[in-house]
Amino acid sequence: MNNITQSTINIPRYPPVFEQIIAAKKHNFVGREFVFSAINNFLNQSDRGYFTIIGEPGIGKSAILAHYVSQNPGIVYYNVEIAGKSRAEEFLTTICTQLIEIAQNQGSKNITADLPESTTENSGFLSLLLQKISDRLHPEQRLIITIDGCDRIDISSQARGSNIFYLPRYLPEKVYFILTRRPFLREKSGLLIETPAQSLDLSAYPEQNVADVQEYINIYLNNQSKQIGNDETNFMYVSEILAAIHEDISAQNLLDNLPQNLQFYYQNHWQKMNLTTSELQSIALQVLKILVQQEEPISVEIIAEILDEDEYEINVILDRWREFLYLETIAGQIRYRLYHASFRNWLRQQLESSA
Repeated sequence: MNNITQSTINIPRYPPVFEQIIAAKKHNFVGREFVFSAINNFLNQSDRGYFTIIGEPGIGKSAILAHYVSQNPGIVYYNVEIAGKSRAEEFLTTICTQLIEIAQNQGSKNITADLPESTTENSGFLSLLLQKISDRLHPEQRLIITIDGCDRIDISSQARGSNIFYLPRYLPEKVYFILTRRPFLREKSGLLIETPAQSLDLSAYPEQNVADVQEYINIYLNNQSKQIGNDETNFMYVSEILAAIHEDISAQNLLDNLPQNLQFYYQNHWQKMNLTTSELQSIALQVLKILVQQEEPISVEIIAEILDEDEYEINVILDRWREFLYLETIAGQIRYRLYHASFRNWLRQQLESSA
């Protein structure tokens, strides 16, 4: 991957917790050149803006961002999935602290190390810092801020209708945000912006995803792919299964009892699904029982017909589960299935054991 930052911006070292997660996420990284090419094209074609990488859980979004940051010095990094980092107050404090140091290194005057009290109330101080840095960037320089895990942002303490993390609606020249997030409804993006924007949905590149997973297996795991399908695209699933195979756990044991990390991962998915549909729990459970039996995508109309329920409520439930669903349009009709066969099978086992 070619570096896109032609001239490095002098920024402080990442907080230790971020350095640790970058190192962990980029370990054994392979491929994804189509993503980096898309980012590079956006930076070259737009004088500022937001670029969003969208993908199902476990497909490798965090690893992509960690590798990108490690290969391009001068990029500001923030990770939402770390405990305590999901609220705007923490984000603005961390990011503005780094931006102050960047501005000071550029020679900006009247910028002190002390954050004003208004820092965490809105995007005002953040926007001021972005403008000051932008004004002093050389023609070949860019300020790039990355945020990993936007689907985990806690907006409960933010003003109603504000952008997630109070991200600016407008950006000055040569300032970019690169975001990662799971699939979401467009109207619930949490962002109102008037600046160039582009999204890359990883699910739109199945051949590249499969090729990258196979390269991952071949390079780092000695071709131990006998127990994984040739069309696999989920890095989280592959890495956990192959780690178990490396420990000589049999294929049958893996079918009956998934690796513990994968079970914890799926348990968190299920808890979030239950939380988002708590007031529709009875119907949601029936919808889930249908989805866990479906290898092929199924339409809202068919689910509603099976359950003899209103299509509106089915739509509400599926919309709230959007990040865990794969959508396919067939003959002009949207159909749904759970994002990964392993997650579907695990859910089916949980439902059967609790029946």
